[in-house]
Amino acid sequence: MRLLFIGDVVGSMGREMVHDQLHKLKQQYKPQVTILNGENAAAGRGITEKIYKGFLQDGVDIVTMGNHTWDNREIFEFIDEAKKMIRPANYPEGTPGNGIAYIKVNQLELAVINLIGRVFMSDVDDPFRKADELVEEASQRTPLIFVDFHAETTSEKQAMGWYLDGRVSAVVGTHTHVQTNDARILPAGTAYLTDVGMTGPYDEILGMRREAVINRFLTQMPTRFEVPKEGRKLLSGCFIEIDDTTGAAKRIENIVINDDRPFGNNF
Repeated sequence: MRLLFIGDVVGSMGREMVHDQLHKLKQQYKPQVTILNGENAAAGRGITEKIYKGFLQDGVDIVTMGNHTWDNREIFEFIDEAKKMIRPANYPEGTPGNGIAYIKVNQLELAVINLIGRVFMSDVDDPFRKADELVEEASQRTPLIFVDFHAETTSEKQAMGWYLDGRVSAVVGTHTHVQTNDARILPAGTAYLTDVGMTGPYDEILGMRREAVINRFLTQMPTRFEVPKEGRKLLSGCFIEIDDTTGAAKRIENIVINDDRPFGNNF
């Protein structure tokens, strides 16, 4: 199975980049499943139903979320009906939505799991124990399992990768918005990448206006962070190829598209 994963989409510029570039990526990589992290898609804070449906129209199969899942309150109106969107599975019991989704591709089935870390994040259930539970559930149906681990620290993400090595097809990190250069296949067959990076404003800081972020560091005063609507754009993602029978990863490749690395630079 061939998977395309697009990292944290930030604001309208990120959505435009997905709309403009996804069909080109599909022509190049021919993914059977496309997954996208959309927790920053609505002006950097959460997601709306219109944006969610727009991603599906652009060709996304599953939308994952993260710590900004609940920032746009509109999500409570549609999350239980949004069968192709999942939020971190280790939110407390009773939280709306689901943390795992299955998608069929001909005779194959892919399980997609969304988890959130605890280090420097909110107080949530243990992602490692929740991973055990969901991987056990998913493995009864399919060997093809993808995990989006939305976490702050490199160490926690690496720990999850090694913890699940050989039990899932891929563990890819989201949240920190800067793509890392450590894509690899771990010894027991799990594809791993600490952070897939973000899709959105290229010349800002983690998708926010750079002047406000710099001012915060200079003054230590409260600062309003805003996502710009114009400027140069960035798309970050990765491509993963998985053995259909064993679920072991055969290939993982970083993807970056921006003005300095225009489409085609990865190929």
